[in-house]
Amino acid sequence: MAIIKNIIEDMRSRSQRVVVVEKEDRVLVGDGLRQNCWSNMPQELLREVLLRIEASEDTWPPRKNVVACAGVCRNWRVITKEIVKKPELSAKITFPISVKQPGPRENLLQCFIKRNRSTQTYYLFLSLTSSLGDDGKFLLAARKSRRPTCTDYIISLDADDMSRGSNTYVGKLRSNFLGTKFTIYDGQPPHTGARFTKSRSTRLVNLKQVSPKVPTGNYPVAHISYELNVLGSRGPRRMHCVMNSIPSSSIEPGGVAPTQTEFSLNNIEMFPLFPFFRSKSNRVMESSLSGPLVGDQKDGLLVLKNKAPRWHEQLQCWCLNFHGRVTVASVKNFQLVASAENGTAGPEHDKIILQFGKVGKDLFTMDYRYPISAFQAFAICLSSFDTKIACE
Repeated sequence: MAIIKNIIEDMRSRSQRVVVVEKEDRVLVGDGLRQNCWSNMPQELLREVLLRIEASEDTWPPRKNVVACAGVCRNWRVITKEIVKKPELSAKITFPISVKQPGPRENLLQCFIKRNRSTQTYYLFLSLTSSLGDDGKFLLAARKSRRPTCTDYIISLDADDMSRGSNTYVGKLRSNFLGTKFTIYDGQPPHTGARFTKSRSTRLVNLKQVSPKVPTGNYPVAHISYELNVLGSRGPRRMHCVMNSIPSSSIEPGGVAPTQTEFSLNNIEMFPLFPFFRSKSNRVMESSLSGPLVGDQKDGLLVLKNKAPRWHEQLQCWCLNFHGRVTVASVKNFQLVASAENGTAGPEHDKIILQFGKVGKDLFTMDYRYPISAFQAFAICLSSFDTKIACE
């Protein structure tokens, strides 16, 4: 393992010296990336080294060494991408694109959200331990922006840059005036054939020419609605989430949800050290998508609903079992399960797909699983922060 660590340190120092230059329609990679002392390793030996690194560095922050391996050269990049499994199978978040991929099938992936009231920003972290007080691995950030008729939450991969025209832009959440209806927009198509929605902010981004080849816009991936509940006469909040990009069959055994594999060209500038986020042509848009929603899947979209709480006579309040992940009572707390919209409920409809709850003044837990991604889960939780005068 000492030899492997020396290799990692050398790789990381070399990857930081890589220079990537765009010229016309081609992407030219510096010679430091094309050739180095590790690029000609025998394939069998290289794969064995990368397998050991991936297996030993299975948690953050050591897992950054796995990311460093992908920045050495093309051979290392290709094999690293083959070895590192998606969150669906590994229950691990490794590369930035992992936040756009569905979570694990077998268990909830534990995260937490920190709120900054003064700046109206929210930060999503991956939990590194079972403790509610760990520092976590930063995943996403969002900033609240009030408009005359709606509220926007701009979601970014950069904790310091949450602007709509940034290369780190991932998507946004938009509410109506009352805060009862929300739409989640993805910055790139979630699947082939996804509908593109233009807006004023889209036109402004196009004027900045973030990427002349890739349409930067809004692709609606989910609609969230809160039932009207004036004066709280109907109990806790009730919400429905229609996942436009996920078929209802995805929760069944063997079901499949669309999975993005790469960021589009307008996002890749933020990863100059790890060039596997680049492509020599705009074909990356097609290759990064898992396929369209076809046939009956368009009609059978996944719908999420609140898990019904129970009334506790002694405590005189509504209760849900969060298994220790939520410690403070709040109207924002919720658990979402799949709704049996088009048939009878089965065991798969009892599994919690997303749960969110308060553990401190500005600290909240967020746990999610397949078939939704960290980005989608984060956006749904952001909707719970918004003021809802007519719903409580």
